[in-house]
Amino acid sequence: MKISHDQLAAFVMIADAGSFRQAAARLNVKPSTLSHTMRALESKLGVMLLSRTTRNLALTAAGQQLYARLAPAFADVRHALEDINDFRDHPSGTVRLSVPHAVAERFILPRLHLLATRYPDVVLEICADNSFVDIVKSGLDAGIRLGMRIERDMVAVRISPDLRDAVIASPEYLARHGIPKTPQELTAHRCIGVREISGNTLYRWEFAKDGEVLNVALESALIVNDADLVIAAAQRGLGLGFSIDAYCTEYLENGALQRVLADWCPPYPGFFLYYPDRRASAALHAVINVLRWPAGQQN
Repeated sequence: MKISHDQLAAFVMIADAGSFRQAAARLNVKPSTLSHTMRALESKLGVMLLSRTTRNLALTAAGQQLYARLAPAFADVRHALEDINDFRDHPSGTVRLSVPHAVAERFILPRLHLLATRYPDVVLEICADNSFVDIVKSGLDAGIRLGMRIERDMVAVRISPDLRDAVIASPEYLARHGIPKTPQELTAHRCIGVREISGNTLYRWEFAKDGEVLNVALESALIVNDADLVIAAAQRGLGLGFSIDAYCTEYLENGALQRVLADWCPPYPGFFLYYPDRRASAALHAVINVLRWPAGQQN
């Protein structure tokens, strides 16, 4: 019975990803090819490793036992190769990064010319997703989120300055409905709500001033789940929006939007790149060196 390394690696990747489609994307092969590989492996072993339905994929008891033995071994091989990579003059490899859409556009893309110039052999794969992704379970190398939302057991590296929230509206909207002076006055306005993907609840607008902290739940005339949609809706006069100041800079400067309640929006730590442990690959360190704030600092 001859079982290839590629067959075992494909099995581990499928188990990690939880689906043929995601595993195939990571391996850059067709799902049908991966399915054929697994059938051949199961045939050679004489046992079913995966329980498949039209919607779900799960490991059988035999699959769980095999995965428990193989996963650490493949991780050791990967780490060994990454350690060798540390001796290279030029880091190489692929880094898969989970990033919210708005952050990718405003904080990541503007710096990538430096990555291409300094580290031409590093490939960055941006997985744009507004939900809080489990980067370990999803097979990602790192993620980017607000510092206050990152688990304590993660290594975190700042990639942005401090930020402030911003209540925004079009000049036309404010001319028609007036300018709120306190958070309590927001109840008299049309507000654009944001649905939190992780908890499926409406985000409560947060304010603080002179030691007073408010979390305001507002009835929303429009509900979205994307930061850029909030800004677009506010520009069209559909109501007051709650955003991050760095997202709105261009529109505040050109007059498409105006800011209100600025004195109720104090600064807080911005965005951080995070990863599970300090055993990061040379390629990930290269990405960190490019994205780290302030610019120019090295690991």
